[in-house]
Amino acid sequence: MKLSKALVAAVATSLITAPIAAQAATAPVASARAGSEVEGEALGGGGFIIPLLAAVAVILGIVAATGGSNDRPTSP
Repeated sequence: MKLSKALVAAVATSLITAPIAAQAATAPVASARAGSEVEGEALGGGGFIIPLLAAVAVILGIVAATGGSNDRPTSP
């Protein structure tokens, strides 16, 4: 029983310290995200077809899940 408590304590400690150690290990580098000049390039945009289709699919899914026949179970 003592071994399992020690194991749980070790796992909890590692879960707490892992993000802190990972954050300390990564040092920001100034040249890692250097931008570049872009001329004459148009960014994407104006695409409303895919979100519209997604919204219609969600609505149809809700209707299909909640709709159907009115066959309700009856008590004998």
